[in-house]
Amino acid sequence: MTSATVTLDFKALQKTWSAFDRLAHLRPIRTEDEYDRTVSLMNCLVDIVGDQEDHPLSGLLDLVSELVEDYDKSHYVIEASEPKEILRYLIELRGLKQGDLAEIVPQGNLSAILSGKRKISATLAGKLAKFFSISPAVFVPG
Repeated sequence: MTSATVTLDFKALQKTWSAFDRLAHLRPIRTEDEYDRTVSLMNCLVDIVGDQEDHPLSGLLDLVSELVEDYDKSHYVIEASEPKEILRYLIELRGLKQGDLAEIVPQGNLSAILSGKRKISATLAGKLAKFFSISPAVFVPG
């Protein structure tokens, strides 16, 4: 294994970082306020980037999503539960309304899922997992 020499213009990096930091203030998440700010940044990036893996901001979205996911894993442990309860929890956790998920699942279907009258399909589990940045397995009954 060889080590590659990294040559960076640190003056340019410092200037660029300072400008970026004033806008995004991206840091490891340690408090609920930082979490809320970072989730807000992530949601804005999702709106801009969408499914475009080659979008110029997709790498930033990946990084921000990982920060949120790391905080979620260490602060919001989800015990084994029914998929509908996990979905209800995630909606509440993010301060969402049923209408906020309308592009993923029609509101009537979502109401039926949350009331236990309807199951979460594998396709919907994948869409919800992507939306919440979690594994689709949490929406599949164990």
